[in-house]
Amino acid sequence: MSMSNPFRQWNIIRHIAILVIILVGLMVFWQCQPSKQSDDQLVIISPHPDGIKEVFGSSFKAWYEEQTGKTVEVNWRDAGGTSTNYKLITTEFDRLPDGIEHDIFFGGGTDSYLRLAELDLLTPYKLPEEQLKLIPQTYEGIPVYDAQYRWYGAVLSSFGIMYNDQVRQIKNLPIPSKWEDLGNIALIDEIGAADPRESGSAHMMYEIILQTHGWENGFALLTKLGGNVKKFSAGANVIPRDVADGEVVYGLAIDFYAYSQIAAVGEDKIKYVLPTDGIVVNPDSIAILKGAPNMEVAKKFITFVLSKKAQKLWMLPEDDPEGPNWEGGLNRASVIEELYDELGERSIVTNPFKLPDDVEPFPYDAEKGSKRWDIVNDLFGVLIIDSHKDLVDAWTAISNTDDPEKREAAIAALVQMPITEDEALTMAEKEWDNAVYRNEKIKEWGRFAEDKFKKVKDIIE
Repeated sequence: MSMSNPFRQWNIIRHIAILVIILVGLMVFWQCQPSKQSDDQLVIISPHPDGIKEVFGSSFKAWYEEQTGKTVEVNWRDAGGTSTNYKLITTEFDRLPDGIEHDIFFGGGTDSYLRLAELDLLTPYKLPEEQLKLIPQTYEGIPVYDAQYRWYGAVLSSFGIMYNDQVRQIKNLPIPSKWEDLGNIALIDEIGAADPRESGSAHMMYEIILQTHGWENGFALLTKLGGNVKKFSAGANVIPRDVADGEVVYGLAIDFYAYSQIAAVGEDKIKYVLPTDGIVVNPDSIAILKGAPNMEVAKKFITFVLSKKAQKLWMLPEDDPEGPNWEGGLNRASVIEELYDELGERSIVTNPFKLPDDVEPFPYDAEKGSKRWDIVNDLFGVLIIDSHKDLVDAWTAISNTDDPEKREAAIAALVQMPITEDEALTMAEKEWDNAVYRNEKIKEWGRFAEDKFKKVKDIIE
């Protein structure tokens, strides 16, 4: 039997390895080279889904070339959700106080933009007067754009409950109409929700519940809701898919995520409701970051996004000549009121400026929400998410007891809070930037959560 030459084999292997390294190097090199060098650049950090990035990126490129005769490359960045992007921006500014590599922050509620404005991390830019006059400065008492022009609402968003009606009927579960319905103990393991420390839209929905129901009652509802959640996802975009797939029956959702699923699978299967105990319509915003390296291009992008041409992209179906080239459309509400009458039945979104008489938006306090953003996230995180298994166990034990007195006492113990609303606001304003103090409080709340879960079990047993 013939024997192979081991040195020859080694040489073959060595040559193959070298060839692979060269090929990989060439691939990386060519991937890093732009196919055609653009005249200008723009870097946008955004939690928006791919559809919005693709539609607004390609549309802006075409518009920019028409306006300037130049080409522009739009680079999108996303650290994962509004809350995470906000943290990245502030962390980068700690390192580079005069400006970071990002030009624009695009997406997320006004709370994050109020905080960035307070930190002096945004660049004022006043729109041309003919554009500005088309946009209301407030909507139901909520600012649509900053009085100093540091940020603008690019679109209006509502927050509500979506549900899989087919699965709901099979399981014989109730139709929701209020946030309060999600605290029903019969819904254990049936709700999808997101971590507010990662998702800005999730934070908004929890803050809406706190403002519409009050601090004590609001956190009581959030605790019960948390006991019903199957799992907390990092991003709010996961929840609509889970509802559509039947992984959960109900989900807390921003409107356009719900409408996208309705467009994909049908309104006979997926429903979306605005909770009657807390309807909030809030601007989803855009701003130029301090020291933007491509400042003039960034100003052009703001001008474009708030133009009628771009605002129609939110509202029109994909098959409309002026609509987005994206399957299912973008399904979002424009901030330009006159467009709804101008487009008429061509628009596929509800006019938020002409809601039914029985729908009255709540006057959301964006300033309060902004001040206590971090402390609400930390409280929710410690008491509900980080201790989720213990919370579900306690909630399930309450569900299984037949003794009404024990159940009432156990629920009262379960929803206890370690601090009042006034204490939370004081901490947020004076102490929460102190990392040592914050970490000690978080540990203290962790022990508080352990104690109350034990108390619930003692009551039930």
